This record gives sequence, structure tokens and C-alpha cells, in this order.
Amino acid sequence: MNLLRDTTLDALIAFAEFAEDGNFTRAAARLHISQPALHTKITKLGRSVGRPLYVRRGRSIEITETGTQVQRFARELTASTMAFQNELLGEPDQSVVLAAGEGSYLYLLGKGLRAYLSNQRNSLQLLTTDGAAAVEAVRSGRAHLGVASLETIPRDLTAEPLTRVEQVLAIPRKHPLSARRTVRLKDLEGAELIVPPPGRPHRMMLSQMLQSAQVNWRVAVEASGWELMLNLVRLGMGLAVVNACCRVPAGVTTRPIPELPALQYFIFHRSGGLTGAAANLRRQLVAHGNGWKGET
Repeated sequence: MNLLRDTTLDALIAFAEFAEDGNFTRAAARLHISQPALHTKITKLGRSVGRPLYVRRGRSIEITETGTQVQRFARELTASTMAFQNELLGEPDQSVVLAAGEGSYLYLLGKGLRAYLSNQRNSLQLLTTDGAAAVEAVRSGRAHLGVASLETIPRDLTAEPLTRVEQVLAIPRKHPLSARRTVRLKDLEGAELIVPPPGRPHRMMLSQMLQSAQVNWRVAVEASGWELMLNLVRLGMGLAVVNACCRVPAGVTTRPIPELPALQYFIFHRSGGLTGAAANLRRQLVAHGNGWKGET
């Protein structure tokens, strides 16, 4: 096997696009080539690599571990090629890509993003993802940086603490619990709570904590996103446990829940360091990591 001889950048780019969702039809449309042409490129690339890049599971396609490595390499090679081209032409680097959740953009990262954009010519692309998807976006090379609340740091990524965020109970201002300075889990006995759908990390954590405290509660509404959950509280549809960084709407107040763990947010990137605009973005986000505390 000789990748330098047998592999082209065009084939790598084509596979990286296909690996995004494992769909030949959509990838071919995005690349503006025919589906048979895309299939031929990927087949030849797989032969050059000498290992399967994807496998079929019934009607679906699953990218193999080797395929994920090739996708990551393709993204890194493409970024390096574009940076070199721009350097030769005297043009600024291409856009920097950041992956994070909607709540992080709305409540945590505002000051850091403004500081970055105030003195940087590069454009900024924001990917809105959950924590697991942000990790995969950085791993695959789709994003230069990611921000998420992580319980464990993946071994193949470099991460540093950004900020810690407490969890609070959002309640209508006239609710009986608003008279208390703090709320305990047992105070939620019989409460109707607004929670994310099953399987989401926040829902799982809250369910486990309430079960451990032997608290009976029921789902009032299932909703995704702090902004929506808080507005449902405002409308009187139930109570919600949210991050302390959230801006609460009129008519809603929050109370700390000391028994719930604070969430540690990290900023992370692929191991090997960052350069240029991506490094500047990381510096600004870290420098203003706690900036939200003056905005809430």
C-alpha cells in the first residue's frame, strides 16, 4: 500500500463528505457529481487503504473505525491545503468552526465570541450540536473547537476547563417555593416538571437524583432547550431544572438546588495544538469563560 501514490485529495474529500451521513445520494448532490462517480471514488480509496471504510447494516451504512480515521485525515489535509493556498495568495484563513449547544451560544459564550470577532478577519461558523455530537465534530475535523459539559475527557482530545455552572429550579414568581432561598430535592415531591425527552443527559441525571432521594414526580411537558423550557415555566405549565447561566423571562425566578452537581464545561480540540484564528478563538473563549456571571 502506498497512499501517496494511490490516493488523491479529490477522493479523500469525496469520502469525508459521504462519511458525514453515510448517504451516497445526498453526498453526491453536495459534491455536484453523479452517485456512480462518488461510489467509484470511494471504492478506489478503500482499495488503496486496504481496509473497509464502511459496512452495510441492513438498509443503513455504518462508517468503520478506519473510515472515521480517513475522514479525520481528509478534513485535516483539506484544512492544511486551504491554509497553504491562502498563504500563497495573501488571503486570510478560511472560517473557524465551533461546535456547541444552543444553550452555550445563548448564555455562556457571548462575551468570548464578541471579543474574538472584534479583532479577527476570519469568519466564524457555529455548529449547533449536543455534547456527544460536538466531540464527534471535532474528532472528524468538521469543527476546530468544541464546547460541552463533559464528565470524562476523551483521550484523543485536548481539553481545558471553561466554566462551572450550578443547576437551579425555575419557578413562577408566585409559586410557594419562591419564598425559599434554596430548594431541596424533597421539596419537589409531587411536582410537575418540564424535562427533556428520554435519553437526554439532563433528563437521565435528574431522574436518577430524584429517584435516589425517593421523590415522586411526574412529567408535565417534554421539551428541548433551556429557552423553551423557561418559557413553558412562564406559561405555568410546570417547573424546570435549568442551568444557572440561563436568562429567565419576566414572571419567572430561580432558586439554587445544592444537592444537584454543578456542570463543568470544557473547551476542546484535537491533540496537536491550534494555530492562527482557531487558537485566537480558544484564547478569547477561555479568557471570558466566566463572563456570563456578569450577564445573568
